[in-house]
Amino acid sequence: MASALARPLVTILDEKNVPSGSIPMPAVFKAPIRPDIVNFVHQNMSKNSRQPYAVNVDAGHQTSAESWGTGRAVARIPRVRGGGTHRSGQGAFGNMCRGGRMFAPNKTYRRWHRKINVNQKRYAVCSAIAASGVPSLVMSKGHVIGETAEFPMVVSDKVQEYDKTKQAVIFLRRLKIWNDVAKVYKSRRNRAGVGKMRNRRRVQRKGPLIVYSKDQGLSRAFRNIPGVETLDVNKLNLLKLAPGGHVGRFVIWTESAFKELDKLYGTWRKGSESKKGYNLPMPKMASTDLSRLLRSDEIQGVIRAPIKSRTLSKTKLNPLTNHKAMSKLNPYAIVTKRTAVLKEEAVKQKADKKRVLTLTRRKQMVDKAKKTLADKAKKADGRLKARLEKFNKRAAKKKEIRKKNAIEAGKKKNSTPKK
Repeated sequence: MASALARPLVTILDEKNVPSGSIPMPAVFKAPIRPDIVNFVHQNMSKNSRQPYAVNVDAGHQTSAESWGTGRAVARIPRVRGGGTHRSGQGAFGNMCRGGRMFAPNKTYRRWHRKINVNQKRYAVCSAIAASGVPSLVMSKGHVIGETAEFPMVVSDKVQEYDKTKQAVIFLRRLKIWNDVAKVYKSRRNRAGVGKMRNRRRVQRKGPLIVYSKDQGLSRAFRNIPGVETLDVNKLNLLKLAPGGHVGRFVIWTESAFKELDKLYGTWRKGSESKKGYNLPMPKMASTDLSRLLRSDEIQGVIRAPIKSRTLSKTKLNPLTNHKAMSKLNPYAIVTKRTAVLKEEAVKQKADKKRVLTLTRRKQMVDKAKKTLADKAKKADGRLKARLEKFNKRAAKKKEIRKKNAIEAGKKKNSTPKK
């Protein structure tokens, strides 16, 4: 990755962000980037700063307890001697007992530290340096480098003479690095947990790392700016180059420190001057562009042509659910299925006819019942009318008789003589 992005020359910027020359790119920036080695070495290196801790050797054993043995219907755990108190007879020593020892307590003679191969440590440092020159990896780490002029960033040696924080802040603002420091200011917050009470109250993100060759007051100038760290080029530390075991730290190099890298790690053609018999690790692949490799003439000339008539493996069909598979096994199955379908259709037609017949019969019965009801109603109306006529005739006859009787009575009354 680094080799594809590496340039032959790198511009040197002065304290006013003005180019003041150029310098060849050190070979270490073309070293293979191996995040797995960096993570492994960082993990083991971080264990070497631990201090041994352990519980008291006598914890849980400060009593003269002894087991009661078998036959008393109690567990065989050691029990406290004596009587007259709550403590007597209680279980002791065991990790399941109140006041007992813990299981597998920490010991001071535990293997706290780890030895790491020198070649592995150097490989990890080379990978971390190479990754610090790839802008995409640096941005993926969270550094704000959108306005910076060039990567890797090399500044003039005049920065090493700074001894005031004011000078350092002006330098960072002019080179557009202050955005990364502002990110650190925003991220400052209280730690979650007990560390607040153990001189680790605040946590913050990492800012840029300034690598120098000679400290002429530079560390004093930058030490009060949050997130900014300084490091001697002869004491390059993986814990600072790849914090958290992740490659891509924002590194600012001074001119003299940048020139020292070839002497420290070699150039493949020439070995290291300070590390005896050491040279840069060789990459596993000369080109990591897989698509370009596959399209190359060397590979295309030896690979076989694609097989056109390739029979793909087909899924086996279930003949009980798939009629085509069943017809291959049993050709008469088509006839059987057709007969079954025709029989089913015949049964269905017969059922439909029966249903239609029953419906017509029901309709006829309903019509007949309606007709009989209508006839009965008509007859009943005729009878009622006849009765009314008969009743009216009788009433009229009775009225006439009453009238006639009244007339006759009046005549008799008039014909009788007066006394």
